[in-house]
Amino acid sequence: MSTAVADPFRFFALHVLRARRVSPSLVRVTFGGAELREFRSHGLDQSLSLFLPHPGQEEPAVPIELGDSWWQAWRELPDDVRAVMRSYTLRALRADADGVTTEIDIDFVLHGIADEGGIEAGPASRWADRAAPGDRVLLLGPAVADNRAIRFRPPDGTDLVLLWADETALPATAAILEALPAGTRVRAWLEVPHAGDVHDLTTAADAEVTWFVRDGHGAGQDSPMALDGIRAAQLPSAERPYVWIAGESGNVKALRRHFVSERGFDRRAVTFVGYWRRGLTEEQLREQGE
Repeated sequence: MSTAVADPFRFFALHVLRARRVSPSLVRVTFGGAELREFRSHGLDQSLSLFLPHPGQEEPAVPIELGDSWWQAWRELPDDVRAVMRSYTLRALRADADGVTTEIDIDFVLHGIADEGGIEAGPASRWADRAAPGDRVLLLGPAVADNRAIRFRPPDGTDLVLLWADETALPATAAILEALPAGTRVRAWLEVPHAGDVHDLTTAADAEVTWFVRDGHGAGQDSPMALDGIRAAQLPSAERPYVWIAGESGNVKALRRHFVSERGFDRRAVTFVGYWRRGLTEEQLREQGE
């Protein structure tokens, strides 16, 4: 049985079912496991914490048997033993006829060694690139479908949805677009490293999607490529627009300033999420937040 952490979140012991490259920058890993029957989520930009083993380990080292004390004990493990922890968003889930979750998909961004902007492949990218059926992981995720790790929440009466994402937030953006009902007006600006990362997105919404391809210009540059395009954009008239922007934190802040300060949007209707920060690992970001 999974160990509860803080309702509505818990640990799930999972294994890889399959993995496939969906674009030059993304690999989709499908996970399964008996404990998924307790997994619940409405999807959208559902945030998850994934714990991965180091090379040579059969499973990630996380002392979940300690209950609520697991976090401090995990932090105190040696660097080469302590499981690699990374944050991701749920790309998709599938359930059986009884509504029991049977599979979930997570998309991993693959940064090559000395890739764009000098970014080197981190442990999660290396793991995803080698992922094979049977590989074991540990997931900290929701057991209640409507939970605080879902940030995309347009207020009632929203009549225009505006989205910006880089490749790290592309899986969440795709899931959001799939969930939006017909008739929803959407403008989306998406930034990706390579032309091969551009692909059709499924949605019933009335969506206009603009892609920006960096093509070697580097991830997390001083301002998003889309900023000038968004500034110049003639947006559809709307009384209650809602903005969701996610990706590199510096770019997210620049876009938030644009929508709140330059366009005068109500800051309460702008959701902004920094998935990563240029020049910092997730461990460094976590230390800064403590």
